Amino acid sequence: MATANKICSLGRRINRFAACVSGAITLFIILWGCTASDFNAGAIAWKTYTNSRYGFEFPYPSNWTSLAAPANDDGIAFISQQDNSVEIRGWASQQLPNSIVTNQESVKKIKPNFQTAQGVSGVMVVEVDQRIGLMTLTLTQSQVKYCWQGRSKSQKFQDYYRLFYYIAQQYRISKS
Repeated sequence: MATANKICSLGRRINRFAACVSGAITLFIILWGCTASDFNAGAIAWKTYTNSRYGFEFPYPSNWTSLAAPANDDGIAFISQQDNSVEIRGWASQQLPNSIVTNQESVKKIKPNFQTAQGVSGVMVVEVDQRIGLMTLTLTQSQVKYCWQGRSKSQKFQDYYRLFYYIAQQYRISKS
């Protein structure tokens, strides 16, 4: 009986390892496809969304449809007319001052790894799992946290990566 348990345990370990390796290979293939340089921003007709409450703006393809804006006017989302599972969204919110946050360890600072064309530094995170691919940009100025996100099904993420990246680069915050 002990031998059967060891074999089962080994089989589970092999399956977990294979799943990790196949996931890593899939992610590599997706991100490798994302480096394609065939994106041409000039070939797209653009509009600009401007948020008057928080003073930010970003371009979006003119043929994309806006979803209903929230009543608090903190942002908006747009979906592609060709594939309504592809969306971009931008929003902002007031942050609590550090003095109000009781547990300073819960306030983790992530070093900026991205800069917009305007010169604002922020954090760009790309996450791809088996279902969804996300590109999220977070910028913080004064007590406002600005966020922008591009989202698609993971198997199509490589098709939208360059578009999402371009829009994130063009994200602007009004000078106050």
